[in-house]
Amino acid sequence: MSTKIRPLQDRVIVKRVAEEEKTKGGIIIPDTAKEKPIEGEVIAVGPGKLEDGKRIEPGVKAGDRVLFGKYAGTEVKLDGVEHLILREADILGILEK
Repeated sequence: MSTKIRPLQDRVIVKRVAEEEKTKGGIIIPDTAKEKPIEGEVIAVGPGKLEDGKRIEPGVKAGDRVLFGKYAGTEVKLDGVEHLILREADILGILEK
């Protein structure tokens, strides 16, 4: 059974993108020295923030690749996979293809 989660208001669920195992020079990076990636793929988006009784549409959508703050959001594990729940304001930008 897979767990489904629907974010509320202006929250976004992001799955971190896997970090490279080697540097460009070919040096293998051990797990203890790796930093968590600040890039991810949007999995789900809430309906938007309520302001003065009106709903403001979110600027991101499912499938977007985004950059977010290093310490932003709350980590949760869904079906054994780590995800991040953060506010739309914590997203720094959308990566264009």
